Amino acid sequence: MNAIELAKAYDPKEFEDRVYAAWKAEGHFAPVAPNGKKPFVVVIPPPNVTGVLHVGHGLNNSLQDILVRYHRMTGRPTLWVPGTDHAGIATQHVVEKKLREKGIKRRDLGREKFLEETWKVKDEHHAVITRQLEKIGASCDWSRERFTMDAGLSNAVREVFVTLYERGLIYRGKYLVNWCPSCGTALADDEVEHEDEAGAMYHIRYRFADGSGSVEIATTRPETLLGDTAVACHPDDPRYQALVGKKLLLPLADREIPLIADAYVDREFGTGLVKITPAHDPNDFEVGNRHGLERINILNPDGTLNDAVPAKYRNLKARDARTLVVEDLKSLGLFIEEKPVTHAVGHCYRCHTAVEPYLSEQWFVKMKPLADKALKAWRDGEVKFYPQRWENTYEHWLTGIRDWCISRQLWWGHRIPVWYCDHCGWVMAAREEPSICPKCQSTELRQDEDVLDTWFSSWLWPFSVMGWPADTADLRKFYPTTALVTGYDIIFFWVARMIMAGMEFTGQAPFRDVYITTLVRDKQGRKMSKSLGNGIDPLEIVDEFGADALKFTLAFLTSQGQDVLVDKESFKLGSKFANKVWNASRFILMNLEGRELVEDPSLVDADRWIRHRLNAAAAAVKEALSSYRFNDAASAVYEYFWNDFCDWYLEATKLSTRSEDPAEKDRAVTVLVATLEESLRLLHPFLPFVTEEIYGKLPGARGRLIVKAYPADEASRRDPALDARFGALKELVTLVRALRAEFGIPAEKKLRIAVRGDEGWDGMDFLSRNAALAMLLANAESVETVTAKPAGALSLAGRGFECYAFAREAVDVAQLAARFRKDAEKERQFAARVEAKLGNEGFTASAPADVIAKEREKLEAARARAGKLERYLGDLA
Repeated sequence: MNAIELAKAYDPKEFEDRVYAAWKAEGHFAPVAPNGKKPFVVVIPPPNVTGVLHVGHGLNNSLQDILVRYHRMTGRPTLWVPGTDHAGIATQHVVEKKLREKGIKRRDLGREKFLEETWKVKDEHHAVITRQLEKIGASCDWSRERFTMDAGLSNAVREVFVTLYERGLIYRGKYLVNWCPSCGTALADDEVEHEDEAGAMYHIRYRFADGSGSVEIATTRPETLLGDTAVACHPDDPRYQALVGKKLLLPLADREIPLIADAYVDREFGTGLVKITPAHDPNDFEVGNRHGLERINILNPDGTLNDAVPAKYRNLKARDARTLVVEDLKSLGLFIEEKPVTHAVGHCYRCHTAVEPYLSEQWFVKMKPLADKALKAWRDGEVKFYPQRWENTYEHWLTGIRDWCISRQLWWGHRIPVWYCDHCGWVMAAREEPSICPKCQSTELRQDEDVLDTWFSSWLWPFSVMGWPADTADLRKFYPTTALVTGYDIIFFWVARMIMAGMEFTGQAPFRDVYITTLVRDKQGRKMSKSLGNGIDPLEIVDEFGADALKFTLAFLTSQGQDVLVDKESFKLGSKFANKVWNASRFILMNLEGRELVEDPSLVDADRWIRHRLNAAAAAVKEALSSYRFNDAASAVYEYFWNDFCDWYLEATKLSTRSEDPAEKDRAVTVLVATLEESLRLLHPFLPFVTEEIYGKLPGARGRLIVKAYPADEASRRDPALDARFGALKELVTLVRALRAEFGIPAEKKLRIAVRGDEGWDGMDFLSRNAALAMLLANAESVETVTAKPAGALSLAGRGFECYAFAREAVDVAQLAARFRKDAEKERQFAARVEAKLGNEGFTASAPADVIAKEREKLEAARARAGKLERYLGDLA
């Protein structure tokens, strides 16, 4: 057999694209045919089609890919459904911005032309984000890719809307919503970003209509007093109980409003009175409902003041109106004072305009009946969260749920399937576009102008991507899905809603496990952002280090419930590991020259030991991934390959591969290649590209590694007794290597070694049998067994045995003893200084506990080092 050449340097750019293209072209991302094993199914959290992948996507999709690749290799029919979200407001914002650069407004184009432009932008961006997912190695089944506005999902959305409408769970009404004056649409709560801003608290006097005095209120929005319909106090506040029911003159508006009592008011805050503006504050809206107050909307959709306010304030922006209102209050003697405050202000997540609470007619879903089913599913154990603490968040949100505003004043999205008859006023929700009014037979029908909230399509994602509402083969085979990997910020907005939809429309929870990823932060623990300049582009990481480095590093650093702290340098961890795999494989393959692989080779102790270790690593991966402990799984394969395989086994095989016996060389090479092949299978989910590339070079390799069997935990390979004995051999070698370093013994000088076993220790036969291996690894001239310490030898204590090294033969004893005495004295002096420091009550009383603990560690280390040097001096004497 000829040697097999791998490139000298690990260069992922040379093969990653080629390997991915082969996987995709050969159909390896599709699930295998039903084989009696339970399918493993994941649906991708669909990224916004106009977005780009950030490091959070890199983490999320890397972890999904590890799960998918692992379960695919266990033989389960495995499906990972990819797709993108139409992202209503975000995509429309992108398109409108492009049009504005050309001096065009969307209303100049009209709805149909605007939608044509949006589809073009969608197609351009979709190609980008798909390519990005491919670059990081996502092994999705692209033949099943979905888009939240494709024909099938649009049909599902319409079916769900009409069904909920028929069940009385969708209604239309005037309610307060988050309103973006710039985008001209209602926003979901998750589309509002709250930021602290400097503002002011304005104290204003409201006079009683009968001239009997006045009361003081405070507000951060004095312009909204033009929409006040009451002032409220707490019903148990003795300061105002006698005044409840009296009328107040609303400043600047020439209206009388009542002073009412409501338990919502905090009597300890300020004067204990609050102005009530039902059309512009969610709490005031609820107070208004309880007391039957008028709702006066003072805003136009563009955020200017409307005709409900006095003429001088009309068409002014809110901030301009505020300035004028304060000036007028001062001139009337109604302004008391202004105090600076910092308060949270909501902004649109797309355009960053300040959001207004706005009274408008919108469509809503009644959520409590749906939430009750989702809560029951979780309580019955149908859904499990990892980490478990997120279940508290889930329960909290669902028990306090509010109705969901699902309408958006946009053009891009699923248009609401409701039609109005202009002739008789009939309103109908329909699965197909009606041509005639069923009530009056008129053809004067018009569809609702609004579109549905983006989440209204994505909450159906797990079953709509399988073809629902049709009874498809995929729906029967792959629903419910197995696991969902997603961020904590959308537990309510997406995760909980998917469970509600799944229970309502399929009678089953849409997934069993929910793994909640943490945030990826910089090394200082700060959230990554453009303003801080600390963001990490996963595609840049792939370009510099390779996709395997990205995936492995993120998995290795992902501990449940703890944020991932990284910088660009962090990814050298994964790069170095992939490089280690490459170099170890290259060494093995380049040494195949002249060798022949043999059938059913016999195994020596080192072979049986590495199989035990590989078996243990496979078991550890299985156990860790079953509970989504990605860092533990990554650590298991890392420790196995770097330490067990490379540092020990690969070195141990040199005893046979350098043998004078060709048959022994062939035997050893056969076992080594087989072990490498199985090790590549172990590593594949974590380092898919480099393992696939190397696997293709192995002698006798057939097919692709991606679909080979993952190493199983085989009882016949478990040998803890052998592991313990080989561990003793490793300890012996480590002790000798440490002594060499301590004594400065050069590599070309071989040591004589002797070993004495403690009473009852059963490892001596193993060490005797593997003396040649110990000599090789310890670079020893000989390894003997003795019953007592030989004269002139240095003692090295191991667990269950004592090792004796004849170091005097390899060093200048006088010179070494002088150095050890000097070093021992330094250690004793250092220990004395630390001991004095710890004896200082001033230090121990004021220093943090961790600082004191580190000083104690230093003291113990110095004492131990001094003691060891003293023992060496005794042995050298």
